[in-house]
Amino acid sequence: MKILVAEDEPMLLKTIELKLKKEGYDVIATGDGRDAIARIEKDDPDLVISDIMMPYASGLEVVSLVKQPGRKTIPIIILSAMEQEKVVMEAFELGADDYITKPFSLNELSIRVKRLVGKTASK
Repeated sequence: MKILVAEDEPMLLKTIELKLKKEGYDVIATGDGRDAIARIEKDDPDLVISDIMMPYASGLEVVSLVKQPGRKTIPIIILSAMEQEKVVMEAFELGADDYITKPFSLNELSIRVKRLVGKTASK
């Protein structure tokens, strides 16, 4: 199971990467939206975890690309310190499958990843 994580905070990115690798996932770590989009096209991940506010392309742009009609279904979890209802609603309208507000527990993230990966595997 391949998970792409797009997060521009290096320490948080590394922490998430280590947690997911420890749980047996292959992790593609990216520090900005442009790189995330390129890696999604190249590496075809099974799940995407993306921050909203990133350099070059936002998490909303990542969701928009991944959820285009006709593409493989890839679940997306959005991470953000932004608690603005408008942004959360836009993420869901674009097709995000889950939304976690920072700061968050790595165990909570892990449970949400397992839930979405399980749904994808059963399709």
